[in-house]
Amino acid sequence: MNTKILVLALFCSLLTFGQKNNTIKDLNNKKDFYSTIAQKIWGYAEMGYQEEKSAALLEQTLSDEGFKIKKGVAGMPTAFIAEYGKGKPIIAILGEFDALPGLSQEAIPEKKSAHKAAGHACGHHLFGTASVAASIAVKNWLKTNNIKGTIRFYGCPAEEGGSGKVYLVREGLFNDVDAVLHWHPNSVNEANAGASLANKSAKFRFYGVSAHAAISPEKGRSALDAVEAMDMMVNMMREHIPQEARIHYVITDGGKAPNVVPDFAEVYYYARHNNRETVIEIFDRIVNAAKGAALGTGTTMDYEMIGGTHELLPNLTLQELMYKNLVKIGGITYTDEEKIFAHKIAKTLGLEKANLEAAKIVQPYKSKGKPFGSTDVGDISFTVPTAGMSSATWVPGTPAHSWQAVAAGGTNIGYKGMMVAAKTISLTAIDLFLDNSIIKKAKEEFYIKRGEDFKYIPLLGDRPPALNYRR
Repeated sequence: MNTKILVLALFCSLLTFGQKNNTIKDLNNKKDFYSTIAQKIWGYAEMGYQEEKSAALLEQTLSDEGFKIKKGVAGMPTAFIAEYGKGKPIIAILGEFDALPGLSQEAIPEKKSAHKAAGHACGHHLFGTASVAASIAVKNWLKTNNIKGTIRFYGCPAEEGGSGKVYLVREGLFNDVDAVLHWHPNSVNEANAGASLANKSAKFRFYGVSAHAAISPEKGRSALDAVEAMDMMVNMMREHIPQEARIHYVITDGGKAPNVVPDFAEVYYYARHNNRETVIEIFDRIVNAAKGAALGTGTTMDYEMIGGTHELLPNLTLQELMYKNLVKIGGITYTDEEKIFAHKIAKTLGLEKANLEAAKIVQPYKSKGKPFGSTDVGDISFTVPTAGMSSATWVPGTPAHSWQAVAAGGTNIGYKGMMVAAKTISLTAIDLFLDNSIIKKAKEEFYIKRGEDFKYIPLLGDRPPALNYRR
């Protein structure tokens, strides 16, 4: 009896191994196809909630593969859900496709603008495309092997400050999902149980009285003075907040001419910390600084919440599974031409040459890293068990949100890393479809970590999507 069970288990293991190999081969055969899609989205370089061409291209790609598409979900014209299959489990894959303002760049190893309003300095053209590729690969596996379950792709706009996923969560669109998988471009390959900072952001608008700055300044009340007074108070406040916190801002409108007292000015603020309750406290103090600035300058003020995200809630059960699959796939190797490109990029970063070995290997597994950035995936992670990874789509040593990231993301270096992510996510999803006990264990961990008394409250409140925040 034991021998029969052992033989059966071995047979099933070999069968699964063969199925996974076929999935990898399928993705390898379609690398050029997906690279072309990523290249088009890289060229579109559309900012948050403006990703009309990018979303349409991904929607059409999934529709052509038999996915049912729901467009414009949760009040966001460029958000969509694509679904294939029936019943449980429901495995979700996230995709992003928004670009960053002011980072236009050609795909060359020297700084040169492509003369566009934005650039894919965070690699979301690769993010969305790889996730679509993984969704299609899993769909093909489900269909070929007559497996019960549902693969669902979420087209998520405006991750860069627009908190698009928060509206999806708020609408309950993840409530029936069993597990969520995602990834992000990077300069290394890793699948750690990462952390992120909770975030609240808002635009503070001050209204004054215009006047001639030389002839009758006493009749004016400067909105720009109010912005500068607010900024000064917030900068003094930095000494008296937890050292892990981050506050940053840009003055988005400070007037139009020096000889006119500005009757309108606007400043855009972010507040971050690894605990959302601390973020709320810091943000409230920023609001009070804005109120004080208005009072002291004789102006009035209002503010608009733009974004708000939870910190990440890591799920070690899913994360360890994703790490094992990333190790199976491995990193990437560069051609001689790509090595020349990489070393030129490295010099612009102050490095003697690029550490190409870092693109080839997978970083050691860590249960939790130190948080720095923020992501609206955080809200999803408090709704359903979630795991993520990153792959080397940029030259090692490249920071995100840089022209060097835009440049590499528009080359085969970016597309190679993109396919590493597509393969890893595909294999992880297949494992979840084959073994329901993993999902059960992930959910048990999830509910313990989230706590019995948890109640989801979006940090951006009940406002509708900030569709014009990039305009």
